[in-house]
Amino acid sequence: MTKTEVLAHYKTGKAVAEALGLSESAVSQWPEVIPRLRAFELERITQGALKVGGVSADRAAA
Repeated sequence: MTKTEVLAHYKTGKAVAEALGLSESAVSQWPEVIPRLRAFELERITQGALKVGGVSADRAAA
């Protein structure tokens, strides 16, 4: 899962941060490849719309 995919899904870094209970600063410091534990958390809270190591629903629809 990439930062680009996550931002495309949530639209803003602030929305990502709020969904995960983090600061915007923490999200902005992520590398392009999302830290694995955060990626699993995002997959769970998006009910699979974002996928760890796979094609997200957003990318599959493109």
